[in-house]
Amino acid sequence: MKRILITGAAGFLGSHLCDRFIKEGYYVIGMDNLITGDLKNIEHLFKLEHFEFYHHDITKFVHVPGDLDYILHFASPASPIDYLKIPIQTLKVGSLGTHNLLGLARVKKARILIASTSEVYGDPLVHPQTEEYYGNVNTIGPRGVYDEAKRFQESITMAYHTFHGVETRIVRIFNTYGPRMRLNDGRVIPAFIGQALRGEDLTIFGDGMQTRSFCYVDDQVEGIFRLLHSDYVFPVNIGNPDEITIKDFAEEIIKLTGTNQKVVYHPLPINDPLQRQPDTTKAKELLGWEAKVDRAEGMKITYDYFRSLSKEELSKEEHKDFSSYIK
Repeated sequence: MKRILITGAAGFLGSHLCDRFIKEGYYVIGMDNLITGDLKNIEHLFKLEHFEFYHHDITKFVHVPGDLDYILHFASPASPIDYLKIPIQTLKVGSLGTHNLLGLARVKKARILIASTSEVYGDPLVHPQTEEYYGNVNTIGPRGVYDEAKRFQESITMAYHTFHGVETRIVRIFNTYGPRMRLNDGRVIPAFIGQALRGEDLTIFGDGMQTRSFCYVDDQVEGIFRLLHSDYVFPVNIGNPDEITIKDFAEEIIKLTGTNQKVVYHPLPINDPLQRQPDTTKAKELLGWEAKVDRAEGMKITYDYFRSLSKEELSKEEHKDFSSYIK
């Protein structure tokens, strides 16, 4: 039985990856410090004999007993609210945490896939974004802590590949959505749905003409699974190229939820990207992958998930208290 370590296992994407690899017959070791993750995302796995969980911060030395075949590095705050509140932890997990895991991969002779992001492209001057585009990132802006952590993560991963011969893979993830997303974490889908369910106005930042391209979580997981098992070492975009303006998306949410909320406009945050659309040619050619779930289908599933939450969860204004982690 192949053994795989998944960091960020209690997060949105990490928990879905745990499910997929369990289903594929792997022995899954989940690891998370729970700073942004939630054990409820993986509690259904605790009873399984092929799953174990380590409550651990990967910015500290990482030890996993026994053999390891694969490592998926998905530990990181990933929402704007998170990385503005805990900027140093965000930088550390992308740098020190990645260094620790690459060292573990080297010792265990394991193949490691690291989760990069479309944010490495910053506020892009090229559209759609290909893997060859170097990006337009403000290194000292408020979002720079996340963007630069991920850019450094890519650099050190390639260095371990070229210098130490570690088997590495790099996925650049574009906006992904689905069940287990957190409400009030600053991302547009949970923000809009949460506001609609609470009867609040939908908040758009800027004029609403900025674009996003949303990929359903099952499609994203399939792309990651295929990339891990490919022989391609350079970054690959995994996302859905179906682009929509935030203004039009707000109208879709109002229609989906059957509510009649107003849309209100606030100033655009600093360095918020105005366009986001992946060029997925490489994923199609190298992995035979493309997004299959259309937005209407994926959003219905996602809406049903949020609608199933308790009133207490829906009414929480603070999605996470980070005070115990900030030193």
